[in-house]
Amino acid sequence: MGYRNLQETVADLERHGRLIRIEQEIDPRLEAGAIQRRVYAAGGPALLFTRVKGCSFPMLGNLFGTLERTRFLFRDTLPVIEKMVTCKLNPASVLKNPFKLPGLGLAALNLLPKKIGNGPILEQQTTVDALPQLVSWPDDGGAFITLPQVYTEHPDGGGFKQSNLGMYRVQLSGNDYEQNREVGLHYQIHRGIGVHHAAAVAAGKPLPVNIFVGGPPSMTVAAVMPLPEGMPELSFAGLLGGHRIGMVSQPGQLPIPAEADFCLVGTIDPHATRPEGPFGDHLGYYSLKHDFPVVKVEQVYHRPGAIWPFTTVGRPPQEDTSFGAFIHELTGELIPDFLPGVRAVHAVDAAGVHPLLLAIGSERYTPYDEQQEPKEILTQASAILGNGQLSLAKYLLIAAEEEGVPDIHDVPAFFRYILERVDWRRDLHFSTRTTIDTLDYSGHALNLGSKLVIAAAGSKVRELPMQLPDNLDLSDGFDKPRVVAPGILAICAPPATSPRGESDPAIEKLCAAIPVDAPLNRFPLLLLVDDSEFIAADFDNFLWAVFTRSNPATDVYGIGTELHAKHWGCRGALVIDARSKAHHAPPLIDDPELEKRVDALGAKGQPLSGII
Repeated sequence: MGYRNLQETVADLERHGRLIRIEQEIDPRLEAGAIQRRVYAAGGPALLFTRVKGCSFPMLGNLFGTLERTRFLFRDTLPVIEKMVTCKLNPASVLKNPFKLPGLGLAALNLLPKKIGNGPILEQQTTVDALPQLVSWPDDGGAFITLPQVYTEHPDGGGFKQSNLGMYRVQLSGNDYEQNREVGLHYQIHRGIGVHHAAAVAAGKPLPVNIFVGGPPSMTVAAVMPLPEGMPELSFAGLLGGHRIGMVSQPGQLPIPAEADFCLVGTIDPHATRPEGPFGDHLGYYSLKHDFPVVKVEQVYHRPGAIWPFTTVGRPPQEDTSFGAFIHELTGELIPDFLPGVRAVHAVDAAGVHPLLLAIGSERYTPYDEQQEPKEILTQASAILGNGQLSLAKYLLIAAEEEGVPDIHDVPAFFRYILERVDWRRDLHFSTRTTIDTLDYSGHALNLGSKLVIAAAGSKVRELPMQLPDNLDLSDGFDKPRVVAPGILAICAPPATSPRGESDPAIEKLCAAIPVDAPLNRFPLLLLVDDSEFIAADFDNFLWAVFTRSNPATDVYGIGTELHAKHWGCRGALVIDARSKAHHAPPLIDDPELEKRVDALGAKGQPLSGII
């Protein structure tokens, strides 16, 4: 039950027609990533590249490329996971008493890794430069591992129960790394490895680290799961994989999954950093070069017949979208247990996940009031923004659970519902200087920006326009108004020139010049953008551009603004400046010549014929 290694996975997928082999030589620099992205966009199969230029190891792409295929990979064990979720079992108590789980039987034993004397992973060794040198985007700073499983244990002890397995990107080449002896380790804020690293820094000791690649697919999923306190990722990998994870170790080293395909063994210097990046990332932009920790590489192990799994990321949707959807299926029902009163939370993939959260909460503080307004959902908003990786959200739109509230995954309908009810004088709640996602360059500085909660409750207070008002009068340089959706209007604005972290006087002047009773204010949300036609062409364009390119504290304006008891609001439309700015990271752009090469693989008689 379940796959014990990647070789079993590939064989089974191929047997069921869910994987194809590409026998032509494929360059890991740009070409492999471009092929994977195109096949993902087409809903195509997993891809095994058997001839990789400059490398003896095959590469496996698009393994999790569809939600349906991801479910297929774990078809034998999903009922067990679902039963645990239904029973609302506490992970910590599960680990303490695995034999007492009602109805789960021997499956609970899979939560416990097992020590074994030897395994395939230790049979062969190689060097960093002999690994597939995957470069996904033209301006990437070097080759990266894009599906790493980075394993650490707390320096104070505790073994696997105090371990962390996370997917933190690893740079193999480029910049100032010493070839074959150093690799870069980039982890974002609010990641479990940070606790271990901080303890090592405090002790002034190197932090041992193992970087696994491949192995059972459950290990890859476990590395990205937002697990609650008390459940190590290794335990979840065993439960999802349907077998105990066998671990082997060499003297003085951390344990390694016996069935992993590769493992880089090393230590993180407690004080050393090196410039890491750039890297084309999941927001659809490059994350730029910054100093991050360095791993001193001691050994690189691999199993016989090792396969190198990879993915590429970029503007959503990409393969990590399927990861997110699968994780939501596994954990969505647990939200009310971890966040009392909250009915549902949706991290909007089209907006880059962390920039935009939608939520539905309950309003039970004053049920006797004839007209509801946000009260309890403001408490719940604080809880959401104080919980794990949800705390990285930049915009949170939360609605009270009332009759007519739409499904939280119907994003256009949810926006319409909010805009029909929101009162901009009352319902805007800012945190003006706080932490944001490391990959988000819209803020004041790296990891530093702002947040905005928009809360809505009660009856509809306005009808949303769907057509431009007559005789629309805009200032010079502001033109081409386009309706994006009911109540949302995009307007082209002159190029942004203000310094990072400062508002734009030209926009303040524009807002001050528009009377509150002007027809423009029938649209409760105005967007100032570089290209209004692009924004209006597709709702996902709106989500991506507006919420990745704006910092609430500096880029949210209003018509008829007022400040009362330090609470900012406006009587007219809310205005968001979503133009590209000088401090923003550049967007990811496909290479046209490379795309022609990918097109050729889709020609008649070629391996991707009928797929792309």
